[in-house]
Amino acid sequence: MTPARSFFGDLIQKRSIASLYDFENRDKLFSAVDSRMKFSLLSLSADPIDRANFAFFLTQPKQTDDRSRLFQLSAQDIALMNPNTLTCPVFRTSTDAELTKKIYQNVPVLENERTGKNPWGISFMRMFDMANDSGLFAYEPAKGFVPLYEAKMLHQFDHRWATYSGSNTRDVTLDEKGDRSFQVQPRYWVDRTEVENRLANKWNKDWLFAFRNIANFDNERTSIFSLLPKVALGHSGSIFTITVSDNRLGTCLLANFCSLICDFTVRMKIGRVNLSFYIVKQLPVLPPEAYSSIDIEFISARVLELVYTAWDMQPFAQDMGYDGEPFEWDVDRRALLRAELDAYYAKLYGLDRDELRYILDPADVYGSDFPSETFRVLKNNEIRQFGEYRTQRLVLAVWDRMGF
Repeated sequence: MTPARSFFGDLIQKRSIASLYDFENRDKLFSAVDSRMKFSLLSLSADPIDRANFAFFLTQPKQTDDRSRLFQLSAQDIALMNPNTLTCPVFRTSTDAELTKKIYQNVPVLENERTGKNPWGISFMRMFDMANDSGLFAYEPAKGFVPLYEAKMLHQFDHRWATYSGSNTRDVTLDEKGDRSFQVQPRYWVDRTEVENRLANKWNKDWLFAFRNIANFDNERTSIFSLLPKVALGHSGSIFTITVSDNRLGTCLLANFCSLICDFTVRMKIGRVNLSFYIVKQLPVLPPEAYSSIDIEFISARVLELVYTAWDMQPFAQDMGYDGEPFEWDVDRRALLRAELDAYYAKLYGLDRDELRYILDPADVYGSDFPSETFRVLKNNEIRQFGEYRTQRLVLAVWDRMGF
């Protein structure tokens, strides 16, 4: 834990914080300072404070009087949401704070280091360092070698997001995604033995859980998790393993990480651009026992169809008990499947329709002047591409159709 986090955690435990107001210099309050710089006004008290005042993303001092921006958190609230580090989530509005708190009241963190609870038996690893392990990398494929993936090559439910063309990456085309035999081209290859050595006694399947370490709430999605064939992975991405042996149940964990609800909470925690292990451990993630047999059937069938789109993921499909051909890459069908998962997880998280509407787009609930945003980039991109915020329409239509 960094000294700054230790210091803040100590202030929280002692209930010393009276207020913390976080500012961005975008309105040039300090004309000689770069507009991207941030600063905070921290007030401490000698007497314990039950509920401290917080506000983030301010640009003018007068905004501290805006009740929609100001929220209060107790030490217990912060421990609920970040029990391992006792750091403060970064909320734009009091609505963000209250909704996030409700989510954590309904669903526990993935791994609570203070209580030792780790229901998925999850552990994390970085497989290869692109600098320190470069001596292991080959420029050409050879017998017994596997591709070295980089995080930018994967996306949610998609192990063929980008491919190398020469020394640069490009997006995989729809025609290539439609080719079940198409495999992405990496920059390097690694001896399979090196991969097996790093996974020894940790993972015995011929496919992997992976996620991007680089994350940004200014992108369409922040929580980028996927399944991969058993390949090498550079340090811009991470591998995680679980001790839960039921493969169908494991797909529920993947779907949980990829859900809009989980992504919403990630956006309340990302202060920089790194989705570090300590952040992932403190995400609200449904434990295995939260899923009924009906839930598992609903979720796993959709994850299988979303993931198994090429022959190199056949080991995963076989572990799921499916021996058919890879599923067709149908853009409209995939959008519907993902909307069904997002609506289903909103219900599993204990949210109502208005809360789901808010997560999709706060402006749809409170108007365009409301100071919070969630999936603004996703919304804007879809309006440009489809003439509508398609995800919003599909998810809410599924919610209504399922009668949640």
